[in-house]
Parts: sequence; C-alpha cells; structure tokens
Amino acid sequence: MDIVMIILLTLLLAGLPQSLYAAAGDAAPALMLAQVYQPGIDVEQYLVSEKLDGVRAYWDGTRLRTRSGRYIQVPQWFTHGFPDTPLDGELWAGRERFSWASGVVRRQQPVEDDWRQMRFMVFDLPAMAAPFTERYRTLKKLVNAATNSQLQLVRQRPVSSADEVEALLQQVTASGGEGLMLKRADSLYQLSRSDDLLKVKITQDDEATVVGYVPGEGKYQGQMGAVVVRMEDGREFRIGSGFSDAERQSPPALGSRITFAYNGLTKTGLPRFARFLRIRPEE
Repeated sequence: MDIVMIILLTLLLAGLPQSLYAAAGDAAPALMLAQVYQPGIDVEQYLVSEKLDGVRAYWDGTRLRTRSGRYIQVPQWFTHGFPDTPLDGELWAGRERFSWASGVVRRQQPVEDDWRQMRFMVFDLPAMAAPFTERYRTLKKLVNAATNSQLQLVRQRPVSSADEVEALLQQVTASGGEGLMLKRADSLYQLSRSDDLLKVKITQDDEATVVGYVPGEGKYQGQMGAVVVRMEDGREFRIGSGFSDAERQSPPALGSRITFAYNGLTKTGLPRFARFLRIRPEE
C-alpha cells in the first residue's frame, strides 16, 4: 500500500477534516532559512531577537502566504496599509499560543475576532539588496508609515558575548518563549539556509506511539505531512518536522515508537515544537 492510500485510509478512520489541507496558491516563496547556533561563533557580528512561536508568513506585496505558498485567508482590514514590497515575518498571537495561531491561519473562512488577536511580526525585507542593518532601518520606517497595529517590527539588538546570548535565552525560555534568532549584521538576504541566520533554542526529547498520518501539502503533496502520535497519558498531537524525504515517502509504521525533540511544554502539558528524531528500535 503506497503512502497516498495509507493517508487516505487513516483520514477515513480518524475523521480528520479535509478542509485543513487546501492546496498551495502558488509556488513556495524563496525565504532565508536558519542554521543552528553553535558555541564559538563570534556573536558580536550578529543582532539578536526573540524567536517567535508563530506561523512563518510572506507578504508578497498584495497578499499573505504560508511558507509552502498557500494563500492565507485574512480579513481585509488586517492587511490594510501594508507596504507594496515583500515582507518576511511571523503571524503571532503571543507566547505559548502556536497551536491556536496555526488553527487560525489554516481556516478557509477567517474569524475576525480571532484575527484581532494576531500580529504580523516582520523581521526582514527579502527584495532589498542591502546589509541587514540597512534593511532593518528601512523596515522600521515602513512599519511606522503603515499605521496598522497588526503590522509590527521584531526588535533587534546587539550582543557582546556568548554569555549574554545564554542569559537572554534562559530569560526568554523561562517566560514561555521559543528561543532566539541571531542575524549577521552585514549579511544580505539569501534565498537558502545560511549561517548568517542562526536559531538558538533549548531542547528536550521524549517518546510516543504513531497512531495516524496527516497528508502533506505544497512540496509534500502526495506524501506524509505529519504523524499523529499518542503519549503515555493517552493524549495525542502531531509531529510534522524533522522527517527526510525518504521518511515522508515511507513513514514510521502505525504502532511504532518514535523519539522526538521538543522545547518545553505548552500550558496544557503537550510538547512544544515537537520534531521527529528517529524510530525507536524494537526491544
């Protein structure tokens, strides 16, 4: 049985809503992606900001799109006054609200009261060929000129040492944040993964049992998009990142145990930002 049949059968058995898996509107936007921070890096070359636990979004000058290219359905007032230049940012509803915000973004019919709690937190100008410090100054002017409180700037600040980065990481994490982002001050916007952009997080790991699948969208259409896993206490959640292309074509079998990494717990006690690490060998 191929992966498409497995996913369709799982959907029928689980009763998951098909409306969550709308097709992408266009090709995925090319975005700058982060490497993982490693000790020994000269942090004085970087600016630091909080890594927001929201949904990565791209403003193409007229509409908001997800990282996979799907158009996001928002109330017209939400983007009123946004600049006509591309913006890279995060749709964010506050710390420890990723699951809620993700649900808001996936809806095909926007709920206005929900979107009033969302902000488009912008951190870069993908189309501007200039060092980040210059892009940041320009971005600040664009946000101020928009006079729309839904559009906000992600604050950047210099750091002087690895100890300062660690202290900030502990402070943000203790307050419910996901981590930090370091961006090289003199870097250009690169349409790839680069060490000009680094993510700094505290991670933990655990195990769970695979009980279902969620179909992929965008570049993962026709493959596994996420696995549904069950914890020892019976609660279930999804893990959609950390898989190779081969693992999406042939995902962990139903009933198998997997190890996943995560960053603390949500207010309801579920793992935050869970990602697949490996299948646990049978004992």
